[in-house]
Amino acid sequence: MAPLKVIGAGYGRTGTDSLRIALNTLGYNTYHTRVLFSDPTTDTDDFLNAFHHREEADWDKIYENYSAAVDWPSCTFYQDLIMKYPEAKVILTERSAESWYKSVKNTVHAALIASAADPKHDKFRRMVTDVCVDGVLNDPIRFEDEEAVKAMFVKHNEGVKKFVPKENLLIMQLGEGWERLCEFLGKEVPDIPYPRVNSTQEFQDSNLLIDK
Repeated sequence: MAPLKVIGAGYGRTGTDSLRIALNTLGYNTYHTRVLFSDPTTDTDDFLNAFHHREEADWDKIYENYSAAVDWPSCTFYQDLIMKYPEAKVILTERSAESWYKSVKNTVHAALIASAADPKHDKFRRMVTDVCVDGVLNDPIRFEDEEAVKAMFVKHNEGVKKFVPKENLLIMQLGEGWERLCEFLGKEVPDIPYPRVNSTQEFQDSNLLIDK
């Protein structure tokens, strides 16, 4: 069991899947939403229970065998994780609120709504509703209020910047590469291009909530 060394505080659709691959390349084992679909030892209920009973959350068990965590649902708990793992480095991935909303609308939100009739993913949708962005991702009515949803995104990012000491926080803009990330983590820059994955089209083509 390795305690988390890197905590990704940025919302999904801010380059978190590319960051996952980058961190894995640098030697970390990174928890991401995809893990909930690929690792049979993980359970969405762990995050649901942690959200409603914070004081009982067993983060060491939830992140057993992982040394980094990015994306939803982990970013919801960034404060809890920082208090649990105070030595961890924190990365906030950002993009403009406008481009983030458009990306989420065409990917995560669309996938959740399209899969609403599939009971196989009920547990995942319930977790998203309770844990991620105040349930707005899975709410077709509330999500249409674009300005309110964008304000939630901005509020989250500003909260991270206020909570995390500057010396322990790296703010990465969508499209950045290895240099600042490796300097922040004390790693050598790999001799390969920084990963660029999970574009809107790629997400739609590989939608984990829709059986192909």
